Amino acid sequence: MDKLLKNLPWWVKWIGIPVIALVIFGGIVASLISIVVGLLFKVIVFVILVGALVLVVKRFSGGSGSKRDW
Repeated sequence: MDKLLKNLPWWVKWIGIPVIALVIFGGIVASLISIVVGLLFKVIVFVILVGALVLVVKRFSGGSGSKRDW
């Protein structure tokens, strides 16, 4: 395999092969990126909602009853 790649012009190694790989595996790469971005978005929304819930609970329970620090 090394001999085969040594005899090829530079543009085949650095342009042709990556373009072919992107054409073949581009859909897989795009779907993986969209899954990761979607998961990160859901994690960020989850963290924001949990933080908001904690703030609301502390605000409403802070005025009534005994004050305890966490």
